Amino acid sequence: MRWHPKGYGGTRRDPEQVKRDGWQEQGLLAVALDDQRLTWPERELVRQLGEKLYGPRMAEREVANG
Repeated sequence: MRWHPKGYGGTRRDPEQVKRDGWQEQGLLAVALDDQRLTWPERELVRQLGEKLYGPRMAEREVANG
């Protein structure tokens, strides 16, 4: 008999399933800026929301600082 504590063992969910479950169960949205399922305006909206809530990304800070 094999026993694993909750959260260990078994099958691992793929990242898309984790994102889907987060949205459906908790209203959390995880979106990659380079997700090709989104149009350019949708990706730009995601970028703007991210900057408003969390500030500029590290790569953008490095470019701005030269």
